[in-house]
Amino acid sequence: MEEHTMGYKTYKIQKGGAGTFYPFVFNDIMGIEKDTNGGVRVDDINLAMKGHIKDGYNFNPRIKISEDDRSYNRTPTLNDRAHVLVCVVSASTVNILSDESVRKMREVRLAARDLGIPQLAILTKIDEACPEVKKDVKNVYKSKYLKEKMEELSVSLGLPLNCIFPVKSYHSEIDTDDDIDTLISSAMKNIIHYGEDFVNSL
Repeated sequence: MEEHTMGYKTYKIQKGGAGTFYPFVFNDIMGIEKDTNGGVRVDDINLAMKGHIKDGYNFNPRIKISEDDRSYNRTPTLNDRAHVLVCVVSASTVNILSDESVRKMREVRLAARDLGIPQLAILTKIDEACPEVKKDVKNVYKSKYLKEKMEELSVSLGLPLNCIFPVKSYHSEIDTDDDIDTLISSAMKNIIHYGEDFVNSL
């Protein structure tokens, strides 16, 4: 998996005027790397899902967060906890995920399951992985190649296919594109839906 975020970062989505936000946030976390001692630690992800890690904490791949750390939240509320776990994987790297990366990802998913947290996956960069989709994003569900990648990810993580959402990321586009937005919107709606179901079941 690619990883760019080094810490634990919370993002709010602005709604309308300044200072007004949608009633949910996204927490971005340092990626899982192939090395046993690389990337974020599985036990730190588990603590983050339980709400014990504060926004802005920088992960140490070798040492898990201490309860004495100022970024450790001893008394997390429901708002601090994760309501849905989303694993983001590039379509071009699904077939080369290391055994160690897959082990870590499955371990995190199973921990989320034990906490009752829904688990989803987003397959990104589908245009880079498939020439048909690069030519026309609407070919996403016609592509045999992407179907195979989604099936591979499903087997690796133990997720059903209907919990994996293919998405094309914006990178060189200047204007918005309805077809790209449709895929992103579908993934977003499902993430929010699963998160709401989790909260309502408590």
